[in-house]
Amino acid sequence: MGCALAALAAGPAWACPGAGPEPGGDPAAEVAAPGGPATSDSDLKVLRINPDAAAPGGTTTVHARVLNTGPDRTASPFTVVITLPGGVTPEGPFLPENCYAFQNGHRVRCTFPAGLARFRTATALIPVRIATTVPAPSTLTGGWVAVRSDDDRNEANNKRPFEIRVVQTANMP
Repeated sequence: MGCALAALAAGPAWACPGAGPEPGGDPAAEVAAPGGPATSDSDLKVLRINPDAAAPGGTTTVHARVLNTGPDRTASPFTVVITLPGGVTPEGPFLPENCYAFQNGHRVRCTFPAGLARFRTATALIPVRIATTVPAPSTLTGGWVAVRSDDDRNEANNKRPFEIRVVQTANMP
């Protein structure tokens, strides 16, 4: 698997989907490679979005959305880690394509290139399946979205919980 160069207004950034920590490591702690670009004055903030309700055995999608409140465009890549509640397993394909499950499917890690402008968002879409053994109705808690970047000057808003409502039958459009 190769690396891709993303040429953004802030300069080039490399995204290597296969690069990263070994499974079981702490990917949220890993950020831009040593000797990477200078950092910016940006603030990445996780926005809370609860997935749509799903029935046992059914699927829903976790929307891991990050907002750059600025004032600068990000100068470094950033990592988003989604921790799934018990009774839920990730089920690809994921967006972006470089996302991957680790820790026995309990977490999903995604990387985004530098260049996220002020007041812009980046979103990872992670389809998940609810175990058939999860009772309905119920609410699955313990899900988290976290972001990590060398640029981020305010870590107080880097992690938000989410819940998944489990219903008897999913609503059909």
